[in-house]
Amino acid sequence: MKLRKVLAICLASAMTVSLAACGGAAQSEPAAPAPAEEEAEEAEETEEKEEAEEESVPAEEVEAPTAESSDSDLAYKGEINFMHYSTSEEAEGNGSSDGFRSCIGAWEEAHPDITLNQDVLANADYKTQIATKAAADDLPDVFLLQGMNTANWAKQGLIMDLTDVIKNSPDADGYNMDLLVPFTSEGKYYAMPAVSGGTCTVVMYDSAMWKEAGYDSFPTTWEEVKKASEYFNEQGIDTIAFGNGGQWQMNSCFLSCFGYQYTGTEWFDHIIAGDGQASFTDPEFVAALDQTKALFADTEIFNSDFNSVTNEDAREYFIAGDAAAFIGGNWDYSYVAETLKEDPEKLEAMKIAVLPEGAEATHFENMQNNGFGYGLAINSKVAEDPDKLAACIDLIEYLAGPDFAVYVGSKYGLGGFYKADFDTSGLNSWDVDLYNYSYVDNKAVAIYDSFLGGDVWNTLNPGLQDLTSGKTDSESLAEATQEAYEAFLAQ
Repeated sequence: MKLRKVLAICLASAMTVSLAACGGAAQSEPAAPAPAEEEAEEAEETEEKEEAEEESVPAEEVEAPTAESSDSDLAYKGEINFMHYSTSEEAEGNGSSDGFRSCIGAWEEAHPDITLNQDVLANADYKTQIATKAAADDLPDVFLLQGMNTANWAKQGLIMDLTDVIKNSPDADGYNMDLLVPFTSEGKYYAMPAVSGGTCTVVMYDSAMWKEAGYDSFPTTWEEVKKASEYFNEQGIDTIAFGNGGQWQMNSCFLSCFGYQYTGTEWFDHIIAGDGQASFTDPEFVAALDQTKALFADTEIFNSDFNSVTNEDAREYFIAGDAAAFIGGNWDYSYVAETLKEDPEKLEAMKIAVLPEGAEATHFENMQNNGFGYGLAINSKVAEDPDKLAACIDLIEYLAGPDFAVYVGSKYGLGGFYKADFDTSGLNSWDVDLYNYSYVDNKAVAIYDSFLGGDVWNTLNPGLQDLTSGKTDSESLAEATQEAYEAFLAQ
């Protein structure tokens, strides 16, 4: 019996404006089955286990995607400039990037008369370079659009309206339309959600190390984490590794999950809507900033260089055993798990948890932020050449379509814009754990910087570095962010 799952149902809830919660298991315990029922259940479980073992395909053996040649349908025989951040290095431990690059290769092979000129940069460099190109009105033909830039770039006429393309796509019946929210402006769609959706906030911890510290599982409150740090500091070990050297990590991988413990989910609904019912200077958000500062600046929980190292650096601290835990995104988790295959004992000890409850948090739940931060967009100038436009549309439909979704689902337990059925029997246990963490067991909330304008986050993100370095206070940062937000709304 194949275990099949339809991915992205809970993920859709995270990205709707209502931000409805993904449901976990009910808290009540079922009645104990009768002996006969127990025997029947055991027999069924044994049969299912045997069938699963017979049908299980190791993740490494999942076939790479292929694209049928559609040269007869595409009149264009030229070049397409394509800019993205899925580097070969990233693909080594990132299922999303591996799937993306594999599909790009399949499309290229199927279209030998089209030259795909790829400009591939590391994520941080990509964000800088794509913004520079947008400012110069020199965007590539196809590129990855970050949700926070949608409204401004659409208003400037830089990106193509893909509303009809998406609605009329042959794969439209399988699209998870709720995931289009970050790429929507004035009711129109400007990108097809790309790469994979997933959480930016995963607490990875070495259960063996925490067992030695006296904890059977990762603490559920930051006060307990602080107490545990006394033990780890005595051992010369950082309690939690974190990297904010790129400035975005504190926002994406911490605050945009932790903040909901203080504001609740409706607060960010109103921020997105710009309806005047929420402000970055609201006391609830300021409280979240206060507690963020207290954890990073006023305790010895995190590595002292957290504001200068990247998340890649920090995860190496965890892999090397120099930190007992690490906070990063699903891409970090995939990389860590892949790397630790060389150390089966440590891989077995690696567990995941949600962010603990903050002091005086009034809206605490087991939360993780989830969504699609990037989508495939087309430069509006491409419309001047209908044949080239048709080729670009074919490219983005393939990269966001069922082949990608099935590949990353069956090999990594990840999801795409297309809601694919896939066989999970070949997944490793840690991939199943991440799948359940991201889509089943915990409440999903929106990632802050998938929305609004870049100037808002270009104020908050470096401000968070200053806040956690003791160079500013929460009220000042909140006021500066609100000012940038109001400027964004006035555009």
